[in-house]
This record gives sequence, C-alpha cells and structure tokens, in this order.
Amino acid sequence: MRETSGTPARPGRLRRTVIALVGVLSLAAAGATAAKADAPAPPSGWTQVFVDDFNGTAGTGVNTANWQYATGHGYPGGPTNWGTGEIENMTSSTNNVALDGSGNLRITPRRDASGNWTSGRIETNRTDFQPPAGGKLRVQSRIQMPNVTGAAARGYWPAFWMLGAPYRGNYQNWPSVGELDILENVQGLNTVWATMHCGSSPGGPCNETTGLGGSTACPGATCQAGFHTYSMEWDRSTSVEEIRFYVDGVNYHTVRANQVDSTTWANATNHGYFIILNVAMGGGFVDAFGGGPDGATVPGNPLVVDYVQVLQSGGGGTTPGNRDAYSAIQAESFDGQSGTFTETTTDSGGGQNIGALANGDWVQYKGVNFGSSAARQFSARVASGAGNNVSGLVEVRLDSRTSTPIGSFALANTGGWQSWRTVPANISNVTGTHDVYLTFTSGQPADFVNVNWFNFGH
Repeated sequence: MRETSGTPARPGRLRRTVIALVGVLSLAAAGATAAKADAPAPPSGWTQVFVDDFNGTAGTGVNTANWQYATGHGYPGGPTNWGTGEIENMTSSTNNVALDGSGNLRITPRRDASGNWTSGRIETNRTDFQPPAGGKLRVQSRIQMPNVTGAAARGYWPAFWMLGAPYRGNYQNWPSVGELDILENVQGLNTVWATMHCGSSPGGPCNETTGLGGSTACPGATCQAGFHTYSMEWDRSTSVEEIRFYVDGVNYHTVRANQVDSTTWANATNHGYFIILNVAMGGGFVDAFGGGPDGATVPGNPLVVDYVQVLQSGGGGTTPGNRDAYSAIQAESFDGQSGTFTETTTDSGGGQNIGALANGDWVQYKGVNFGSSAARQFSARVASGAGNNVSGLVEVRLDSRTSTPIGSFALANTGGWQSWRTVPANISNVTGTHDVYLTFTSGQPADFVNVNWFNFGH
C-alpha cells in the first residue's frame, strides 16, 4: 500500500547470512526414490483446493491455467537479478521448463558456449492460498533436488516457496508482505532450509535478510539422490497462530505469531500467497556457502517435481451460493485476489479493510446470491489518500474478471486512507447466483482506493 516500509524489495531467499546446519535425522524416507506418485488423496477432514500432477506430453510446457512464467533477470520495475544476486536468465523455453512425459516437471539450468546461464521460474496464477479463519492450509510437493553434488553443484540454488500476494505487481514491498520458503537448497548439500521472511530489512523483527529459519538433512536418501515430500502447514486453529515446515512428514521448523509483534505478523499473513518453483544459479545464499557457479559447475541437472498440492482443513468460510447480495459483504472475505492486503480499519464497526488497490488489481467473491428480483444498484464503503491527480474506477464484473463491467464509479482522494464514504453506482439488472469481481482501473500506477465492504440494492 502506501510504502509499507522504506525497505528495498528483495524476495528474500537472498543475501542472508549463514544459518547453522542441524544434525542429520536418522529417519527412513519411505518411497523416496520412486520416480512417480500421484498426489495423495486428502486425509479425512481436509479438502484439496489445488493440484498439479504435471501429467502431459514430454517436452511440453506447464499448464498455463495453473502457472505463469517469470522471465528475465527480474520483475518489471522490480529489483535486478530477482533481488538475490542470482545470475541466470529465466526463460519460458522448454529447454528450461518442461514436462518429462512421466508425470514430472523438470526445471533445468543450462549454460551456453559463452558461459551464460538460463533456467526457469514458474508461479501459480492464484494468489489466494491462505487458511480459513480457525483452519489450516497445507502446501506440499514431492521433489527430487538437482542430482549433483560437490564442485559440480557449485552455484545451484533450487527452491519451492511462496510470496505474499501484495508483492505481485508491486515488487517494492518485501519483506513486509511475507515470504514462506518451504524448500531451499544450495551447492548440492544434503540439507533443506525452511524460512519465514517478514518485517523490515535489514534487521527488523524477523532478522532480515536471514529471516526466521531452520534446516535439517533429508531423511533416508539424500536430498539429491531421491524424492522427498516438502510441506508447510499454516495453522490458524491454535491459540497462537503458527507455520510449520516438514520433510517426509517430520516437523523440523516452526514459526509462531508470538515471535514477532502483532503488526509485523498481520502484515505478513493477512492475505493470500502464491507458489513459486525455480532453480537459481548464484546469489547471496550460495555465496555464504562458497560462491557461485564456476568452470567446475556442471549444467543440465534438473529440479524434478512430481506434484504440487494445496489442502485446506476446518475453519469457517462462506459456502458458495450463500453470500447475500443485499447484506454487507466484507471486503476482506474475498475468495481470490491480486494486489491487495488486509489491515485494521478505523471505520465504524471496526474489523478490517483491503488496501493497496491500484490499476490492474482485483478481488473475487464466489457465489453471491441476487435472487429472482433484479439488483440495480451497487454501493461500496471506500477511502482514499491518493495523491494529486491520482484517481481510478471501482468496477463490478460477474463470473470473470475480464467480463464487461456491469457498473462502476470513479474515486479520488477522500481525505485519507481511513476517511470513509459510501459511494453508490447504478448497475445492469442482475438475478441469480454469480461470482462477483471488483476490479480497479487507473491511468496512474499509484494505489488509489481502500475498500471496507460493499453490497447491492434493488
């Protein structure tokens, strides 16, 4: 939103200091070397909300309904070299990112005759992965790290991780919006690191750029020699919210909300996340363990990913079709979003609002029931502290964020980001049950609106 902190953005698997290695766990990793296994059926009490088994023809790219490619040496307008000092050029080429025809994804770093490195980085289109209030979220993947060790592995940095949704499209608000590293590995070591990044950098409540991290050896087969299942559980059912990290079902690192102040935790967790898979070459983390790629580094060793799965358990939430169009729909109760986060509001009634809304951002609310008598009006509780000459449109769309708006209103500065007013707009006649999208359009890149709630009228 309005400059969450003065911190330069660096998606944080980054220039961290050395984290001490912990002892090897003498645990058996059942099935660690099997090349292919379908994503497991959800356990009792859990619901699958996302899965990709990477089934498809050998040599083809990923399913772009699920994934998008992040290419080049950084995000548009973001920090160079992805903020980490890594040197590869990320591409969407199947030379770097491809299905193998046996139910796996392979992300393969390659070096050309001139010594230039290419690799791959994919991210989920969805940015709404978070547990429901009072519930849990599990994000897991069965992965074999690049099977290369010693001098030949110098510079390799594979990762399976997540970034807070407000980072997408902003690229200048790390680490306050949060980062969850489920798997990181460098230099072909038999070690997996897990870390939460948050707060401000350098230093701050989350000890950036190191973050709140832990590590362990892969049980049974080494991380490079076999497949292991790497998981994160984000738990809002406990008295103190916590985020737990696992390898092959063994919890080896936990971060709890009471380790930092409440504002830092809220800024990092009051929104969804998106998932990332990539193999970097070089960068600050590998420098802490001996340096980046050199002449001894052997290219062409892939990160092999069997599946990515997201499960949800417990909590409240709204049953699709049960949102009443004519009652206040709290903005923070979205089912999907891009570019926003939640914060405490000072508006009457308290609670939270969504913010950081700028051109191209959107929020989704599933199953809004308009009934059989047509709705003809939309109202939203909004506030803006936008600068001079900054304004935009709040638009309402049905069933797709790219459908034609059924109504909209313009908004400029209202006197402050917590200076609230209710703004109405006429809409086309609507009946039945629909997914409602609020989209935000502006001719300027700056944030222009906060939203507390909205509803519809006849």
